[in-house]
Amino acid sequence: MVWTGTWVSDRLGIELAGDDELRGLLGLALRRNPKRAHLLVSGVLGKHVPQLPSVVHGHGVTLGRRVRALLGPEEAARAVVLGYAETATALGHAVADGLETAPYLHSTRRPVASVPSAGGFEESHSHATSHLLLPEDPAFFDRGGEAGRGPLVLVDDEFSTGNTVLNTLRDLHARHPRDHYVIVALVDMRAAGDAGRLAAFAEETGARVDVVAHARGTVRLPEDVLARGLRLVEEQDGRTADPLVPCAPAVAPVRLELGWPAGLPDGGRHGFTPDHRARLREALPAMAARIVDGLGGPEQAGRVLVLGFEELMYAPLVLARALEEAGLDVRFSTTTRSPVLAVDDPGYAIRTRLAFPAHDDPADGPGERYAYNVAGGGFDTVLAVVDSAADTPALHAPGGLLAQLATAAPRVALAVVPAHTPVPRTPDRQEPPVLPAPLRGPDFSSYEPDDVGWLLQDLSAVRLEAPVEEREEAVQRGGAHYAESLPVEYQPTEEYQELYRDALAGSAARIARAVGTVTELVLAERSPRPVLVSLARAGTPVGVLMRRWARHRHGTELPHYAVSIVRGRGIDANALRWLAAHHDPADVVFVDGWTGKGAITRELADALAGFPGFDPEIAVLADPGSCVRTYGTREDFLIPSACLNSTVSGLISRTVLRDDLVGPHDYHGAKFYRELSGSDVSRDFVAAVEDRFDEVADAVDQQVKEAASADRAPTWEGWAAVERISEEQGIHDVNLVKPGVGETTRVLLRRVPWKILARRGAGADLAHIRLLAEQRGVPVEERDDLPYTCVGLIHPRYTRGATGADGKAVGSA
Repeated sequence: MVWTGTWVSDRLGIELAGDDELRGLLGLALRRNPKRAHLLVSGVLGKHVPQLPSVVHGHGVTLGRRVRALLGPEEAARAVVLGYAETATALGHAVADGLETAPYLHSTRRPVASVPSAGGFEESHSHATSHLLLPEDPAFFDRGGEAGRGPLVLVDDEFSTGNTVLNTLRDLHARHPRDHYVIVALVDMRAAGDAGRLAAFAEETGARVDVVAHARGTVRLPEDVLARGLRLVEEQDGRTADPLVPCAPAVAPVRLELGWPAGLPDGGRHGFTPDHRARLREALPAMAARIVDGLGGPEQAGRVLVLGFEELMYAPLVLARALEEAGLDVRFSTTTRSPVLAVDDPGYAIRTRLAFPAHDDPADGPGERYAYNVAGGGFDTVLAVVDSAADTPALHAPGGLLAQLATAAPRVALAVVPAHTPVPRTPDRQEPPVLPAPLRGPDFSSYEPDDVGWLLQDLSAVRLEAPVEEREEAVQRGGAHYAESLPVEYQPTEEYQELYRDALAGSAARIARAVGTVTELVLAERSPRPVLVSLARAGTPVGVLMRRWARHRHGTELPHYAVSIVRGRGIDANALRWLAAHHDPADVVFVDGWTGKGAITRELADALAGFPGFDPEIAVLADPGSCVRTYGTREDFLIPSACLNSTVSGLISRTVLRDDLVGPHDYHGAKFYRELSGSDVSRDFVAAVEDRFDEVADAVDQQVKEAASADRAPTWEGWAAVERISEEQGIHDVNLVKPGVGETTRVLLRRVPWKILARRGAGADLAHIRLLAEQRGVPVEERDDLPYTCVGLIHPRYTRGATGADGKAVGSA
């Protein structure tokens, strides 16, 4: 038979090298994704290629049994299993089945307001990058008994660069450190340069890390494969008719009642225990019998495809397995978010494509979804299995999934599994009847009382500061999160303060123009009386200035609050509840200083999905990363408030989130540095910009007029640049790459810098960067290819031994 990677291999020179089983497990296709050209298409995963359910489930169970043998019975009994959404949700379930006694959780992209996040991480090459961990049981990751936390088994379909796994390990080890991790995949395709990074993590943390895979190998890619792949996709789009039928009529499928057991979760999104597994196994034969009867028996059903739905893979898989055991000719696959080129050639893994609109009101908004290799598969019946959250009018509409399936098979049936609604397990998760009023100056912050109300708790009496080097080592070793402590406040030299004053004098009008532009856009496009909610603390000076502009230009007093958001931990849910109780969420506009790569933009969108009515789009002063559509400018220039820390932000520290200080009914914390009042320039900064409002009024009007007719859709070019720089520099972690003048300043003031990349020819905007870099002994590398004025790189393998005797940063080994 022709290998299903031949078509791509012949045209792009992509090669698989490794174990003999690789070509039997994997084919190749082309992604519609500017981040990566190729897709390894598994023939045994049950995602893109319909396969026998026994084959799909059996591969996962076999891996689970190998993990059990590796751990031994005692350690296996203490293990927990974590799978990745969306591709490996069923595979992870099957690995847990093979382990027999392990509870299971998979990451999700569907936030739930009642379930606090137990972690989160980024999948940098993916079309949909953010993963949430939402176990219903808050102690899920602490299982293990008196001996401490047991092994954590991480399951993905393929292990390519290791970036996603490392992001996960760092996040989880900071929250729930343990001694043993087992990484499981169908195929381990890491290149030689990637293989050592897990070992480095193990050495840094002292934890054991094992890898279990069915097959191992590498993908050999020509240097220009991404550009050639994109051209090839464009060429094929011009030649191939898309199988999408947008005018396909609405259909009434055969609706089958499953008799799903009451209270049984639909899968591992919020946790799936061994007891759940036993209940499901007991109920499967009866559910399969109902399906067979509903289809009129095996002969009338004919060749059946059971089609799962994105993250909902395991329930459809085991239903298909039960139908297979009942004697039906059945295959299994699922719908997906992943955009892939379809080419009808036996040497290509994705022969046909059905496209349809999302039908589950996803957190990231509407978009196209796909079912591959369904059309032309010779199926007499397609049984779509969705959860109740996805059984919406969009599912049944013309052009929806059911209508598209009707173009591919004579008969379409639908079975709906009740979506599991998590129930909080501990009383301390209950919402308090009354939340504290916002803190205001002069008791908390040096701003005027009406300028901003801080939805924070005052931790001024708590010692939270630690040396920068100590914090960096703890964060990178996985022993702490950056929000659990504060850096020692940088005390600027007189030379540095002079640079700040010069920068403010030279850019006050430029900032005033951006403030006016973003405020007018908010008033025109978001709400005539917006409630400004700045993201503390970089966003707060901008929120104060926007409030001042609205008062100066329109005589309007806008409410303004500051709230905490923490990367990987989300936004302060109690602050949101206070806002919803006192204002219409539709009027709330979140404000930040600038965008870097857009991580906080994504974090906010994910966090707000569980709070209906709030608009996740951030308004920013500067958007050099092209991450938002409401901004004052997209230029990457020096905003003087980025030069200093608390002394230009109302004397407030960055926010703190630590379990022993922030309870379930508390706001996130921060400190008020009253002792620094002699150095405070917060009000002076606001006044200097406000004094230029009349001067820039005409320019603002013109800029707003131009913006109203411009295409301001985010391109996320900053994120793409950060990924490229991360790989070029051998860092392999986008969180250690901080783009833009503001973020680079933060690196130099609060982290352990490795090097600075600066756009060649950048002038006064980088004067303070060059001074700080000189003071800390950080090299500045001139570049011609930066989309930002500069980029700060945090030391990628930092320990206190990685600084010289004088404390200055040195190169990484």
